[in-house]
Amino acid sequence: MFRTALRNVLAHKARLLMTVLAVMLGVAFVSGTLVFTSTITGALQKSSEKGFTNTDIAIKPSDSPDNNSNKDSDKPGEWHELRQSLLTKIAKAPGVDSVTAGVSGFAAVSGKDGKLVGDGFQSTGGNYYPGKGGADIRYPLKDGRAPHVASEIALDAKTADRAGVKVGDTVRMSVDGPVMKQKVVGVFTTDDGNVAAGGSLALFDTRTAQKLYSKPGEFSEIDVKAAPGTSQAELKSTIDKILPNTAESTTGKELADDQAKSIAEGMSGMKTGLLVFAGIALFVGIFIIANTFTMLVSQRTKELALMRAVGASRRQVTRSVLIEAFVVGAIAAVTGLLAGIGIGASLRTLLSGSGATVPDGPLVIEPSTIVISLIVGIVVTMLAAWLPGRRAAKIPPIAAMNSVHAVATTRSLVVRNTIGALFSGAGIAAVIGATGMGSDGKGVLGLGAGLLLIGVFVLTPLLSRPLIAAAGPVLRAFGISGKLARQNAVRNPRRTAATASALMIGLTLITGLTVIAGSVQKAVGKMATDSLKADYVVAMASQLPLSPQVAKQIAADPDVTASSPMRNSVADINGDSGYMMGVNGKDLDKLTKLDLTSGSLNVGGHNTVMDESSAKERGLKAGSSYVATFEDGTKSRLTVSGVYKGNELMRGILVDTATVDPHQKDATDRQVLVKTKDGAGESSKDALRKTLGDNPAIKIQDKGDIVNGIASVVNLMLNMLYGLLAMAVIVAVLGVVNTLAMSVFERSQEIGMLRAIGLDRKGIKRMVRLESLVISLFGGVLGLALGVFFGWAAGELIGSTMATYELVLPWGRMGIFLLLSALVGVLAALWPARRAARLNMLAAIKAE
Repeated sequence: MFRTALRNVLAHKARLLMTVLAVMLGVAFVSGTLVFTSTITGALQKSSEKGFTNTDIAIKPSDSPDNNSNKDSDKPGEWHELRQSLLTKIAKAPGVDSVTAGVSGFAAVSGKDGKLVGDGFQSTGGNYYPGKGGADIRYPLKDGRAPHVASEIALDAKTADRAGVKVGDTVRMSVDGPVMKQKVVGVFTTDDGNVAAGGSLALFDTRTAQKLYSKPGEFSEIDVKAAPGTSQAELKSTIDKILPNTAESTTGKELADDQAKSIAEGMSGMKTGLLVFAGIALFVGIFIIANTFTMLVSQRTKELALMRAVGASRRQVTRSVLIEAFVVGAIAAVTGLLAGIGIGASLRTLLSGSGATVPDGPLVIEPSTIVISLIVGIVVTMLAAWLPGRRAAKIPPIAAMNSVHAVATTRSLVVRNTIGALFSGAGIAAVIGATGMGSDGKGVLGLGAGLLLIGVFVLTPLLSRPLIAAAGPVLRAFGISGKLARQNAVRNPRRTAATASALMIGLTLITGLTVIAGSVQKAVGKMATDSLKADYVVAMASQLPLSPQVAKQIAADPDVTASSPMRNSVADINGDSGYMMGVNGKDLDKLTKLDLTSGSLNVGGHNTVMDESSAKERGLKAGSSYVATFEDGTKSRLTVSGVYKGNELMRGILVDTATVDPHQKDATDRQVLVKTKDGAGESSKDALRKTLGDNPAIKIQDKGDIVNGIASVVNLMLNMLYGLLAMAVIVAVLGVVNTLAMSVFERSQEIGMLRAIGLDRKGIKRMVRLESLVISLFGGVLGLALGVFFGWAAGELIGSTMATYELVLPWGRMGIFLLLSALVGVLAALWPARRAARLNMLAAIKAE
């Protein structure tokens, strides 16, 4: 049986080629993902490990002091933070070679072109701490010197190169809003993983950094290097004895391990997402494999019957088919693995070429990648081939040898149709039920979608007849070729269903994502229009808090008619922790359009307004009073003057800044709302930008910018998803090609007879192309219908948390998807149609 299986594989090389390609593409997707993520993860981890080369012990403020009486302290409360006195004490401890202290925070640097350098949230600042010999061992200077005064900085070499600056140049930068002009006095190298990943690092002198990021004399971290012969564990034990209750130590190895774990976790999301799409491509490939082996087995019905007649058991026949599948799967898995390694290397090169900073490192091919790729390719192929093999083994030998074992009829599909109807009904019920469950309905929606997809797949043979019959009037225009194409498309409903289902799955996902994306974009635009009267929203490009100084600069601008900060404030409300948003109560009505459900928009003194969810959560309503405990512990009784409908742009408890400011230690703003004399426009935006010093760290957005910003993010994600799902569509195209090619071989005698009675080569080509077109459009229509349904259902869940959400059907894109389905059919038929037209009619008529 083994020799027979190998002979069959070699005898049907061309017919198995498309199956090999389908599996190979799926495996290449899997292995490429694993190679790429392993390579990037390994490079980031090695880069991160270098950053801890000079750190054997790291000391940071403790989140929860334990009041350990064994902790050494000179005076109660002496070390509330990491101070110079602690630094001096640690430096004198036995086993310490050197001590370095640091403070850090956000620092945005502008390039020569005025644009932000780095990736925003990865733009960091710190201090240059001179140690032995006046050098900071963390940051070896490449050019220039260390910063000494507040107006000087040093930049990492990569940032300096990207910004186009050198020692002696002046750059504009910002740490929390107000623009700063700093002279670059030094350029240094660093193993900081953040910089390796594309971020930027600017260093101030220690005193300036403390003023910007902490307090004079205080540090955020102390790094200790052990003397030769002292282990990290020994040094940690020594240092722990002198640390105060408010500090804790960690070994360099623990830091490196934690960083490696953090990087791996960060990459896991990308890996999972890519593997999901690889799984979709493989799932689509299953239809091709099953179709291929079903057709191969049906063409060898007499051969298998003869094997049964001479003594082969059902199990041996099934095993023979599975051996063929194993060989095909193994070939596809190996070639897919090699292709995947190439894809992984190409992705890294592509990212580097697109401007993204990718850390250097070798290509990582882990043993698990090889094992997973081989297992996936072989197991998927064998699973898909098992059912055709089992079905072939069940054919009675005598019936098969006399060709009385006919193709399944519609009547024989009654059980299948019943099962499909039950699955579809359960799926529809679950999906519709999930829409009424709000955000809690995600799991039910996923289950329902899965059941419905299975149900529709099972029902596809039944659905193929009426849907393809609907194309009859159009096909009649093509004469006998159109009539034959329609009949061929429904001749074997199972095969047509499997071919169309592969395309259906890809289009279902693409259409559903497009519906959701278009609806979200419109909802955000409506939200911006409905919620804001302000001309501009000013915020940090990094999404970090703004300094209150920015709001003061804006308010002082003579062209600004109204402005309000959105100031963060932590507070306990009736004993429960929460947040308040400090606003300019006098101008709030000029800047926002809050949809009040009760009360009035009176924010001033001890009056506040809150969104419906905040009020409901605390059992409050318009006219209610409550006790708020501010950051400094002061309690105050406030009144709810009004309740409004919250949204993504405006929500929470709004209170006048005059009420909260006296109780805040370090006030910060989320954003500032601005209204100008001339309204929104490029001239007023430029004027506002100049008021803020052409700050690279600050973005000024009007309503259109907000909508376009969201739209660009949604479109970028959508295009990425299209690219990933394209693999599944390509596999589906291979399925159509494979089915048609094998169908042409199966119908050789019939095609020869058609040629003999007068149908010319053009007619044969047209027949095959129309058959392919009908099958592809059938799959496309099913995909569009399911995609719209799932998009609607998912939108209902989104609408429960986004009041402005409404269903938007992208008719234009859906039309393009349908045209692409037709194009798939036309392209997939090129080779099979040409092959059919070139058949020798006499040889074909004699073929069995």
